[in-house]
Amino acid sequence: MYTSIIAGLGHYVPDNVVTNDDLSKIMETSDEWIVERTGIHERRWIDPATGDSPSTMGTKAARMAIENAGLTPDDIDFIIFATLSPDYYFPGPGVMVQEQLGIKEIGALDVRNQCSGFVYGLSVADQFVKTGMYKNVLVIGAENHSGGLEKSTRGRGVTVIFGDGAGAAVLQRSEDSARGILSTHLHSEGKHAEELSLLGPNTSRWVPEIMEDNDPEDASYYPYMNGNFVFKHAVTRFMEVIGEALMTNGKKPEEIDLLVPHQANLRISQFVQKKMGLSDDQVYNNIMRYGNTTAASIPIAMSEAFQEGKIKEGDLVCLAAFGSGFTWASSLIRW
Repeated sequence: MYTSIIAGLGHYVPDNVVTNDDLSKIMETSDEWIVERTGIHERRWIDPATGDSPSTMGTKAARMAIENAGLTPDDIDFIIFATLSPDYYFPGPGVMVQEQLGIKEIGALDVRNQCSGFVYGLSVADQFVKTGMYKNVLVIGAENHSGGLEKSTRGRGVTVIFGDGAGAAVLQRSEDSARGILSTHLHSEGKHAEELSLLGPNTSRWVPEIMEDNDPEDASYYPYMNGNFVFKHAVTRFMEVIGEALMTNGKKPEEIDLLVPHQANLRISQFVQKKMGLSDDQVYNNIMRYGNTTAASIPIAMSEAFQEGKIKEGDLVCLAAFGSGFTWASSLIRW
């Protein structure tokens, strides 16, 4: 068996910065209200004039990751793309990245596990690499939330949280058993599916029904979140899945050099940090600048942390996510 190491990281966020004060001009909210509940000060939203989309942002993050891995696009054997906001209902964005990178007709897989999507994708890539099927697998998480948010007072509970962006990682085959992904852990609980969801456009309520209804009061076209319910489940599942990763590998919380949690809400990260007895230096958060970028949040945070020297060779790095589905996941990595 081979091991799979993260050989390169990259990220991309739109230039357009949207502050809490900007939002207060279009809905009843304030910087104080948003920061108190989420820890977010600003986020990036796509400017439609730029032509940015999940696939183009994912491609930009991928180019950075590939370059940082010392590779060229032609070295990539397989693409895994995690998103809840694809460019189109179909086809998925994985094939679009293959085209935009200008590489051979390799396979492309789309993952629809929302906030846990990147870790799920990482787990799939890990299996492909460890079994020897592929040598270099590109894993991308990218989101365009801003195009589908309800930018009004009614929608503020969701809208103030989410941002746009993309992150990418190159998983590479290695024979160094001391490094790489030690384990991944994936879970779901579908009975809570509608507590964090977008139910409006779907194949049982498709174009004719939508056009016939034409109801301006219908909020089903926008994301819905039962905030308190989601928060309570998130803090429980974060603790469980991190503990599972540590127990599987015989590690203790104090041995973690860096925990990179999904950037759902700063209050969740702070709760987990306190419960685990971790210092500020052991947890990486950037939700203050980018908001919740769902599948993109962990790879963006990893890429920034690596650039800032917070992840070094030999470090024990833990990734953990919780989100819609409900799904949750973790991975423990020896860098």
